[in-house]
Amino acid sequence: MKLASIGRRLSLSGLTLVLAAGCARAGNHSPKTEVSPETNQRPVALVPQPALPGAVAIADVAEKAIPSVVNISLTKVSRAPSMQFFPFFGPPGNEERREQGMGSGVIVSADGYVVTNNHVVSDATEIKVTTHDKREFLATVVGTDPKSDIALIKIKDPSGLTPIVFGDSSSARLGEVVLAIGNPFGVGQTVTMGIVSAKGRADLGIVAYEDFIQTDAAINPGNSGGALINMEGKLIGINTAILSRTGGYQGVGFAIPTSMVQPIMESLKKSGKVVRGWLGVSIQDVDQEIASAMKLPSAAGVLISDVRAGTPAAKGGLRRGDVVLKVDGVAVTSTGQFRNMIAASGAGKKVTLEVLRDGKPAAVALELGEMPEVETAALPGGPGAPQGGGSALDGLTLQTITPEARRAFGIPDDVQKGLVITRIDSKSRAARAGLRPGDVVLEVNRAPVDSIQRFNELYSKSRDGVLLLVNRRGNNQFVVVRR
Repeated sequence: MKLASIGRRLSLSGLTLVLAAGCARAGNHSPKTEVSPETNQRPVALVPQPALPGAVAIADVAEKAIPSVVNISLTKVSRAPSMQFFPFFGPPGNEERREQGMGSGVIVSADGYVVTNNHVVSDATEIKVTTHDKREFLATVVGTDPKSDIALIKIKDPSGLTPIVFGDSSSARLGEVVLAIGNPFGVGQTVTMGIVSAKGRADLGIVAYEDFIQTDAAINPGNSGGALINMEGKLIGINTAILSRTGGYQGVGFAIPTSMVQPIMESLKKSGKVVRGWLGVSIQDVDQEIASAMKLPSAAGVLISDVRAGTPAAKGGLRRGDVVLKVDGVAVTSTGQFRNMIAASGAGKKVTLEVLRDGKPAAVALELGEMPEVETAALPGGPGAPQGGGSALDGLTLQTITPEARRAFGIPDDVQKGLVITRIDSKSRAARAGLRPGDVVLEVNRAPVDSIQRFNELYSKSRDGVLLLVNRRGNNQFVVVRR
């Protein structure tokens, strides 16, 4: 009597699980069963089952994509002060230090273009690409985009390359099985499996433009720049970061979706840089408190908290206080998504924004400009200052803008009106709302303020909460303080 393994295929969301089941077989006879002495019953015999239509073997998916994923090793040169002591051994000099790095990349064209992460190849002086069949090539950087952590490199004298097939990352579903392919810890090409845990992850502080696919497929140092593929063997993301307390894999990894990778890749190929669309506004998410204070029908869209003079937004008629609900018919769900949509549209693109203005729907058509190299960012409040006048808002001390206050808190010259917060009680409602010393209160419930008396008057009329427009180091934002 011989034991034979019978493959039984179960299809689960496009995934084939192969279960091994043992049964007794003799020659070509039918499966035998034996009577159980305890129950006097015959157990059910396992019989071979045909593969279900459309079933996919994970090994086949991996083999399809593996030739398109490469290992990247590189050399970086840094200069550091040498260990010389002036004046006994001459003036201090600089020593050249050669550092080795590693990562992964994905072949995107047969003529040698490879997509990887910016942090993998930044400052590299020599780049070597190793394919799955151990062939080695030298490569050069075509262009990098630190704001998205994408880089494009080009293999010198390419031959016999297998480019990846791009998939549609926007159609990926939560719970969908995915594979991560890369070179963790430099041990060599590795395949790990997981699912799509979440989509649209942003505001993580990893890079300026974030729209990550979150996955629990194991990603470790060295996987950066590698492929995240679906069960069709198509690329849906470039693995870039993990969330970890130890520096190693803890079940939370992030990949840049191909919907973001492809336009950046094409822009880098064309001009060596990324030309993003730009409005020239400050924005913030609409939460329940903002929606209630502004009497909005729901906490949806993105609030325009400031419109800078002379920008495409100002020329197109966008106003502070507008709530953007859609861009060219696509719903706006968060500030991160909105920034990505505008940036990805590119300079010169004409877009139509559907907004709520004073509670009424309106359409704003405008042409996007080109994002400047450096944008103004909100910074923490300035140092303390002498106590000023009081206000009706408990725990908050305000004063008019004086030359001394302007110097102490770094108030921009173009902020001429408003009241500067000079002191705040750390346990007050104002502090819990996020206000800081150095913030300049410009409006209370959408009305301008230039005196403490006016502030108190407007505040006293508020019932549930007060809506403040504050300027923080040149950037405006709305803040709701509960009463």
